[in-house]
Amino acid sequence: MELIALKTFEKVAKEGGILAAAKQLNTVQSNVTTRIQRLEEELGTKLFSRKGRGLELTRPGMILLEYAEQILQLERQAGVAVRLADKGAAEIKIGAMETFTATHLPQLLGALRESCPKLKPQVTAATTAELLRAVLEHHIDCAFVAGPIDHPDLVTIDVMTQELVLVKPGSVAPADNLVLFREGCVYRQKALQWSRNYQNSCYGLSELGTLEGILGCVAQGLGVTLMPRNVVELSIYRDSLEFEPLPDDVSIVPTQFIRHRSTPALNVIEALFDSLRWLPNRDKAI
Repeated sequence: MELIALKTFEKVAKEGGILAAAKQLNTVQSNVTTRIQRLEEELGTKLFSRKGRGLELTRPGMILLEYAEQILQLERQAGVAVRLADKGAAEIKIGAMETFTATHLPQLLGALRESCPKLKPQVTAATTAELLRAVLEHHIDCAFVAGPIDHPDLVTIDVMTQELVLVKPGSVAPADNLVLFREGCVYRQKALQWSRNYQNSCYGLSELGTLEGILGCVAQGLGVTLMPRNVVELSIYRDSLEFEPLPDDVSIVPTQFIRHRSTPALNVIEALFDSLRWLPNRDKAI
């Protein structure tokens, strides 16, 4: 099997169709169709079946996708390892929660660049659920997520604990509304847990996509939210906010570093984790 065929197959599987995959691969539909047909002939089985206007994986296709993702990840990492050995230059794909991205990742990347000057980091900020999926599907090398995470395919290392606090506007009465990140955020789950277990009020929900967007709306009285204490203290809206402590079952959330268990341990990932000790304002270690 050729790598270009596997890359094409993976893209069709993810996009659910030939046209969408062709656009992502920057090629024409006929090239995509030909590569898939040749791959099916080589394997002696159908990899896709029709579903409406799109395609879905057959059972053999599902099995191949699992192997294709691992093969393509190993291919990319082999290139990284060789470039590191030759020139000290390489790419690393790092994922992080919005809160970690805002408060710790810049300093971490600075320390990492000092130890690996030619490193080319690519950063993805997303919810914990999205980051877990990205690591499991080999789309990123590692991530900083909210835990606790327990998955057989992941290597998980405790980094720090975060203390969630109840954040309210400082000068106006808040609406009965929870201002939260979208589905997949652990802090969102904690806020709903707090509302369900400790509050009599029936809160509405407002979803926003950015950290400062949430805190800014809370400062204007749109509602309340749950956020790590250090995030609130560093916010540009700090003077317009106040916060209260929460019960331990809601407030304590570990931050964890994860990578796929099948991913070879590259020196650059070890250097990334080693750089954590240089982070300022680091919370209590686990």
